[in-house]
Amino acid sequence: MNVLELLNSGAKALKQNKIKTHLLDSELTLSSLLKKRRENLLTSLNEKVSKKTIDSFEKLISRRANREPLAYILKNKEFWSKDFFVDRNTLIPRPETELLCEKVIKKYKNKNIQVLDIGTGTGCIILSILSEIKGAKGIGVDISRKAIKVAKKNSNKLGLNKRVKFFNKSLEEIYGYKFDLIVSNPPYIKTCDIKNLSEDVKRFEPKIALDGGKDGLDVIKKVIYKSKRVLKKVGTLALEIGYGQYYKVSQILKEQNFKEQLLKTIKITLDVY
Repeated sequence: MNVLELLNSGAKALKQNKIKTHLLDSELTLSSLLKKRRENLLTSLNEKVSKKTIDSFEKLISRRANREPLAYILKNKEFWSKDFFVDRNTLIPRPETELLCEKVIKKYKNKNIQVLDIGTGTGCIILSILSEIKGAKGIGVDISRKAIKVAKKNSNKLGLNKRVKFFNKSLEEIYGYKFDLIVSNPPYIKTCDIKNLSEDVKRFEPKIALDGGKDGLDVIKKVIYKSKRVLKKVGTLALEIGYGQYYKVSQILKEQNFKEQLLKTIKITLDVY
C-alpha cells in the first residue's frame, strides 16, 4: 500500500463516522507517524508504507472515528505557530484564544512585566506571551497537578523554563506577588450546557476545565476578585469569556473598580465551542 491509498482508506473510515475533517485528519495522522510535514507527505503519494505504519495508522484512525480529538491522539496542537504537547489532562488550545495573546502582546511589547496565568492548562497563553515579550517573566497556576506537568513540559520544550514557573495551586494560595498582567481562560460553560457540547469536547476534555457553574461565572468571579488583590494599580486583567457573558462580566468588573477602557480593549468575548 502506498501513501495515497492509505490516506484514502483513513479518510473513508472517518467520513463514514461523520468526521467533517476526515481528509485533513487522515493526512495529519499519517504525517505524524511518518514524521513528515503534511506538505511533504502530499508530494510523496506513491511512496510505499510499511506494515507497521499501516497497523499504527489504522489504530489511530479508529480512535478518531470514535470522536477522540486528534490533538489528544497525536499529543500535539499548534498554537501561536508553536507545537504544544497536550493530553487529556488539559483543554486543547483553540485558535480563538490567540486573540487574547495578540491583544496583550501588542500592549506590552518591549516592556519588562510580571505575568500571572490562572488556570494555565498547557501553558499555551503565558508561554506564547513570554515568547514575544522578551522582558517578561511569569507564573502559571492550575488546580490540576497533571496539567502543571504538561505546562512544565511545554516550557522546557520552548526553552522558556528560566522565565516561567508553574505551580499546582488554587487562587486562594496566590499571595506575596503583584503582577502587571493577569491572563486567564477560566471554565465558563454553564453546568446545564455541558451536555450540549460536541461529542469531542464533552466526552474527552476535562470537565473541571469546562464547567463554570450554574451561570458559567463561578470561576470568572473568583479570578476577578483575586486579581483585584494581586494586580498592580496600572495592571491589566485579560479574560477569555463565553458568548453572551460580556454584559454580566463587565458589570462585575465595574463593581470591582476596573477601568472602563480596559473592558473595551482587553476583555475578549468568545464562543469557542
